[in-house]
Amino acid sequence: MRNLTLLAHTPSPNLQRLATAILDAAGEADIHVSQLAPLQAGPEAALNADAIIVLTPENLGYMSGALKDWFDRCYYACLDHTQGTPIAAVVRAGHDGTGTCRALETMATGLRWRWVQAPLVLKGNWQEGFVTQASELGQAMGLALEQGII
Repeated sequence: MRNLTLLAHTPSPNLQRLATAILDAAGEADIHVSQLAPLQAGPEAALNADAIIVLTPENLGYMSGALKDWFDRCYYACLDHTQGTPIAAVVRAGHDGTGTCRALETMATGLRWRWVQAPLVLKGNWQEGFVTQASELGQAMGLALEQGII
């Protein structure tokens, strides 16, 4: 069974709602889905994943420090073993998400991971539609992984 890992920094109830929406929708596919918090995860989060979704708030125009810490701790262990890993991202941005997306793209490029779509940036004040968008991303990733598209 293929594995989809959601690496999610969810310090707020709304971010947890997004994570739950992603997990529930991805779990409709015949794959194994798991959620890990960046500070509790190690390199095995990527080494054991067939695809990865990262979920992060925009903090000071950047990804969360917890997610950056995970990338820093896992870089060398993953570099030669996870090339080509499909990745998608959800950024909960109070502003525009530009710096966060740029940083995530730099990390994925350095690891030689493969973006399956542009990062989903949920901008501005909270909107209930954000949950639907996150769910759609989770569903698409789950089905694509199940069917061998990614």
